Amino acid sequence: MTWGLLLAVFALLLLVVQLLRFLRADGDLSLMWAEWQGRRPEWELTDMVVWVTGASSGIGEELAYQLSKLGVSLVLSARRANELERVKRKCLENDNLKEKDILVLPLDLTNTNSHEVATKAVLQEFGKIDILVNNGGRSQRSLLLDTNLDVYKELMDLNYLGTVSLTKCVLPHMIERKQGKIVTINSLMGVMSAPLASGYCASKHALRGFFNGLRTELATYPGITISTIYPGPVQSNIVKNAFTEEVRKSVGCEGDQSFKMATSRCVRLILITMANDLKEVWISDQPFLLMTYLGQYMPTFMLWLSSKLGKRRIENFKNGVDADSSYFKPLKKKHE
Repeated sequence: MTWGLLLAVFALLLLVVQLLRFLRADGDLSLMWAEWQGRRPEWELTDMVVWVTGASSGIGEELAYQLSKLGVSLVLSARRANELERVKRKCLENDNLKEKDILVLPLDLTNTNSHEVATKAVLQEFGKIDILVNNGGRSQRSLLLDTNLDVYKELMDLNYLGTVSLTKCVLPHMIERKQGKIVTINSLMGVMSAPLASGYCASKHALRGFFNGLRTELATYPGITISTIYPGPVQSNIVKNAFTEEVRKSVGCEGDQSFKMATSRCVRLILITMANDLKEVWISDQPFLLMTYLGQYMPTFMLWLSSKLGKRRIENFKNGVDADSSYFKPLKKKHE
């Protein structure tokens, strides 16, 4: 066997191995490398002050629990003060934090006039903000023709403008210190789009554009990291609390979540992103991760495929069936 043939066989085997790794991956290649060879959250995030919005449920709640095990000082924000107190009590059960290490700070992202006061309250309590995690927001489950325009305004006010406003309040402090991390939990719908969520997709695409632009503005501050994280379907209340055709009407039930990624796994990958200062990461099981790559590199094909899958999604919605699970459930993969 010649050297040329040996190299060809080796290259083919390497390609097959990489393909198998990708099919089993639940994050983009840079994130998977960071998980394998990168810095550990347990080394990098201790003794920091972390402000988490949307901390009363879902990803934000799980972030609070995992961060509390790292010995950080926590600021927990959301609209529901009673739920924040519940999360705080559970964080204290880890014995890594004391009462003084957790500040419950109720916050309405749509009330932008309160953001400056809230920022000052955090600085008065802890003296600094090392990491801001923009996690607050709501999703949508309704068709455009059935949906009031007020729903679209509310989605932009909450998901986009609320996040921009809070970031704008915290950023001067980080610039003064010449260090800090602004981490925004976006969605794969900020990279792609899907029916029943046109307003939600618009707000998430807007966030992507905003933070990509802000990152370039901060090029002279290398100590400030802008990280945008795009999770796929994750076990949470996001669908249950989603807007429908009217502002004051929500879905009210979550549906089947068995095909979605475990929240604990998603949050672990978010912490790895923070520890390694990754700029943009995709977190999702297959087939959603593959679909995102196709959308990035084969957009015309992906738009054709999305139109086919979208018809089924709309049919499920109209029939009262969970929009996604009936045809993605066979492909599910759970992380313990």
